[in-house]
Amino acid sequence: MSDADRNDGKNASEGERLEKPEGAPLRKGWTTGACATAATKAAYTALLTGTFPDPVSITLPKGETPAFALAREGMDGESVFAGIVKDAGDDPDVTHGATVVSTVTRLSPGSGIRFVAGDGVGTVTKAGLPIGVGEPAINPVPRAMMSAVVEALAEEHNVSPDLEIRISVPGGATIAEKTWNPRLGILGGISILGTTGVVHPFSCAAWIHSIHRGIDVARAEGLTHLLGATGSTSERAAQAFHGLPDGALIDMGDFAGGLLKYIRAHPVPRLTIAGGFAKMTKLAQGALDLHSSRSQVDNLFYLSMPCSQSLTDSQHHAVKNANTALEVFEIMTKVSIDIATSIAEAAKRTAEGVLRDSGVSVDVIVTDRKGAIIAHAV
Repeated sequence: MSDADRNDGKNASEGERLEKPEGAPLRKGWTTGACATAATKAAYTALLTGTFPDPVSITLPKGETPAFALAREGMDGESVFAGIVKDAGDDPDVTHGATVVSTVTRLSPGSGIRFVAGDGVGTVTKAGLPIGVGEPAINPVPRAMMSAVVEALAEEHNVSPDLEIRISVPGGATIAEKTWNPRLGILGGISILGTTGVVHPFSCAAWIHSIHRGIDVARAEGLTHLLGATGSTSERAAQAFHGLPDGALIDMGDFAGGLLKYIRAHPVPRLTIAGGFAKMTKLAQGALDLHSSRSQVDNLFYLSMPCSQSLTDSQHHAVKNANTALEVFEIMTKVSIDIATSIAEAAKRTAEGVLRDSGVSVDVIVTDRKGAIIAHAV
């Protein structure tokens, strides 16, 4: 099978991004699903006509009509392939620069459209995802988009849309190690994703969506105790403390609210939340988004807690003017005030407030930067 590589996507394939002037608007990009759809349209057009459209345009679910340059193209008898380099815009997407390749092959009449996972695209091995076990990890909307372009082209050329669509992403298995796929039971590569076809830079939606899918998979496996952590250090500590399997680990990150609200609607018997002292302070204060740009630690909150009443005037002043949560912790620890436990208990109350009436039992673990557990509220 010949493979004509082009230079059109060279910079994108190397993951390069130009420096943007301060204050410049962020550039949107395209999902793997949009790239797969465009590659499929180009390959099927060439299968029907002998000519690759380049650039190739598609219509996205909300009406946008982007055009994609081909990075690869080739023919081999009844099979034709086309590849497009994914441009995620200014989003920090691990699949930015990956090449999404669609290989289309004619099937016997009446076979319909069949999707296959090629090299670098994962296979679903656990229940609870939108795609069944054993299926290629190509989500419903990308499947519908590809089916639509195939059916439209088949009708235009008066043929039956009987086609195998094999989606490949060279290097996708390595990319997948940086995603949630292994934990979700999607093995062998990345997923072909996207509900709108558009990647909005620095959107919270994709992360929260992954939180929801992680909970769905864990519930489908019958797990009764889940762990949401702000980072890998606290996650490892809490997992070891409770002896939880990998499938129980939910990558909460800063999105405590996204985790808690979804579990309230889709309950499990028990939930553990784990994080460092500063992040858990924000949760204790009532913040549900723990990102530094969207919530801040308030030193007066520490001073409002009953355990702070024994502080001397100078210690009170030191806490009030501390530069970081860590500095507050160190000041109070030196005078034998267990501020970490007070924070854990307050964070637990915040979580319980969100989980109200759900029947979910919650505990909170606070760790230091080395992963030692410094407080546990049950």
